[in-house]
Amino acid sequence: MPLQGTAWPAWIKLMAWATLAFIGFQIVRIAAGPLGQNISPMVTGSIIVCYIGLLILARYMHVSVTSITETGIQQSWLSRREVAWEDIQFVKFIPLLASKKMICFLARGRPVVFQAGTKELQIAFARISLVYRRRK
Repeated sequence: MPLQGTAWPAWIKLMAWATLAFIGFQIVRIAAGPLGQNISPMVTGSIIVCYIGLLILARYMHVSVTSITETGIQQSWLSRREVAWEDIQFVKFIPLLASKKMICFLARGRPVVFQAGTKELQIAFARISLVYRRRK
């Protein structure tokens, strides 16, 4: 049963880094040109802070791992997502094009979303969803 894999597919991670490289190139290109001299320092600072935030999110997206164990489901992210099997009331599997997600609805608190970046995790998410659908 222990299963572990990346939370995001490799092509999504590659697209995220390529998009950030393109945005960074555009920021540098505009800042080095004559148009960059007319931009307010507050706007420049805001753009830099937002870009750094996007870099941090891409980094966590790149290294995020989802694990299914005997005790529950965990995913590393900005903060660790963790749900024990006994806390789950209902599960919904959402097979989107970009990522396959599983939403765990708990008896208490808000739902927790987990990402599946590998085929094995996607299959496990679908099976878990079926098991919780049959429990009703």
